[in-house]
Amino acid sequence: MRVVIVGATGNAGTALLRRLRTEPDIEAIGVARRLPEDTGPYAGLQWHSVDVGHDDAPDQLTGIFQGADAVVNLAWQIQPSHDARRLYRTNVLGSRAVFRAALRAGVGALVHASSVGVYAPGPKWAYVKETWLRTGVPESSYSRHKALTERMLDEIESDHPTLRVVRLRPGLIFQRDAGTEIGRYFAGPLLPARLLRFGWLPALPANRRLRLQGVHADDVADAYLRVLRADVRGAFNIAAGPVLDPGVLARTFHGVPVPVPGFALEGAAALSWLLRLQPVDRGWVRLALKAPLMCCDRAASELGWRPSRDAVEALRELVAGLAERAGRPDSPPLDAAASQPGRLGGLLRGRLPGTGDPY
Repeated sequence: MRVVIVGATGNAGTALLRRLRTEPDIEAIGVARRLPEDTGPYAGLQWHSVDVGHDDAPDQLTGIFQGADAVVNLAWQIQPSHDARRLYRTNVLGSRAVFRAALRAGVGALVHASSVGVYAPGPKWAYVKETWLRTGVPESSYSRHKALTERMLDEIESDHPTLRVVRLRPGLIFQRDAGTEIGRYFAGPLLPARLLRFGWLPALPANRRLRLQGVHADDVADAYLRVLRADVRGAFNIAAGPVLDPGVLARTFHGVPVPVPGFALEGAAALSWLLRLQPVDRGWVRLALKAPLMCCDRAASELGWRPSRDAVEALRELVAGLAERAGRPDSPPLDAAASQPGRLGGLLRGRLPGTGDPY
């Protein structure tokens, strides 16, 4: 099986390459804007450098996709959050370029990395299935973009019924190697990450709607592999238990929950984002407060998928990665270099949180 992975050097892409290396009958081809070094999970692969948001991306990708059995689209930008046009260019127009190229090349399967962010606001004490309304949370650009890309896939499914289209909708994806990357994307250079090495957070903001789901990157990679091997279509929710809420986090990190109303969380995020103190705008807080919890029964019944690690274990691994400034120097997105935007070295060079590209 010949599989092309677009966005193969990030959090999920790196985990998927690790998983596919154990499958001798699968040939993986990597596509990324910034190519990795020929080491670790990236070694020995055929690589192509493509900016999916560029005007000539559909033509470039069509040639790369020729002869492929499947295309897995993982390309997505979280930052720079202060450049909405850049994010739309990569996330929406870039996804459209991947989809068009897959159709032109006549691939058999198109697998897209969607997210819990595609869902409309929903319950925090019940679980929604894949049929839940997919209008996103309007205040979040991330959520709006996920909803837009899924609408494109709806049209493709309708117009091309012979193409197998699959969407994976994971919760928060954690692994140690992504520690520095996730810290850059969501916390910024002022986070005292070294203090996390004791696994202790003295105070944790608590809100009754701050209930989220996580999953280890290796388990997400296993879900992608199962999708590639099975004759399935449609969407699959992917998440591990338990739900990560203030009580679970307080017990895990020996902290004290401090009640904070939602408007205060949003206001603090908005002000600190405007002042370029951290890279997360209020839309991310609104998404965290409104995104529903997902039922993963379909993945279990049709893919035989079950997480090998629970969400707390995955989160502990991520926090350890943050504290140890973990990353992969052979992957540009996972690089832990201090000069990166969102790191203190980048700040000293004038690269403020939420600005600058590449991130």
